[in-house]
Amino acid sequence: MKHFLKLLYAALAFCMVAGSANAQDLKGEYKLSVVPGASSGWGKTATYFADLVRERSQGRINIKVYHNSQLMAGKQTSEFMMVRNGAIDFAVASTINWSPQIRELNLTAMPFMLAVQPDRYKAVDAILDGKAGRMMTEAVEKKGVTVLGWSENGYREMTTSVGPITSPNDMKGLKIRVVGSPIFIESFRALGANPLNMNWSEAQTGFQQGLVDGQENPTNGINIPLKIWNYHKHHTDWHYLIDPLIFAVNPKIWKTFAPADQELIRSCVRDAAVYGKALSRLGMDDGTALSYLKGIGMELEYTDPYAFMESHGMIVTKLSSDQIRAFYEATQSVRDAWTKKIGEQLIKAALEDMAAAAK
Repeated sequence: MKHFLKLLYAALAFCMVAGSANAQDLKGEYKLSVVPGASSGWGKTATYFADLVRERSQGRINIKVYHNSQLMAGKQTSEFMMVRNGAIDFAVASTINWSPQIRELNLTAMPFMLAVQPDRYKAVDAILDGKAGRMMTEAVEKKGVTVLGWSENGYREMTTSVGPITSPNDMKGLKIRVVGSPIFIESFRALGANPLNMNWSEAQTGFQQGLVDGQENPTNGINIPLKIWNYHKHHTDWHYLIDPLIFAVNPKIWKTFAPADQELIRSCVRDAAVYGKALSRLGMDDGTALSYLKGIGMELEYTDPYAFMESHGMIVTKLSSDQIRAFYEATQSVRDAWTKKIGEQLIKAALEDMAAAAK
């Protein structure tokens, strides 16, 4: 009996120590970085993820979302290094902002590569779920950040104060605010435009003063939340590239979570990824996004983004497949140059993934 009690006390002591160690492993707050504001689709996706983790862990794991690039002092391209170095714990990040450090992430920024596919949503899903997606994940992880999953911020469309834009000719001489990534700048130069890299506050001033003619961003994720109709009359639906989102975590932080908590977090990533895609595709896919969002009881400000923009005075131009093909051909030199920079094997994998999905 005494021997049994000793074993029992020893077991209880072990559980108490293990529980204490496990409790110490969890931080009071984990910082999650997001570039845009809370009202953007991207920002909502990050908040949804953090809320799921808090709910499913019954408050044990508290992830706080820092919107508007707060953790990077506004310099969004420094986000990858800060996650890698441990200054930031988690991120819901754009491939665009991490592409300066990881060339492979420029894959989905190849101009009009996805736009000319039979189904642009099947195409991007095939890439991110296929061999090309695994190669992109490996590229990120080799540089020192753990990837938990993929979602999206949406296809980037054009808005301008002049228009409509229906052919590469219409782009000649237009001053367009773009992200500072080299592939963006080269793409717009190939179309004859004058790309300008500037932060959003500078761009807004430029729009108001007539010094900048337009910009490109996802419709549901950015343009509508920003009320782009306050600056631009024309919207051009050309799907020239997509903005995937990476759910990422610092590797050292990730190792501090018990396997059960790692699976809990991954389950939240999977659900938040579906949520993010639905937000970006609302009113643009086959109805799947709308059905999903209604199914989770989300209150929607609109269900048709095009009609919503038109109700605010915008003129929406949806390009035909032939019109998009003209833009595709005009940017062939950019894709040729970036195939070498990104890696021919990755491009080949992406083309094979998309071809398989199109069957």
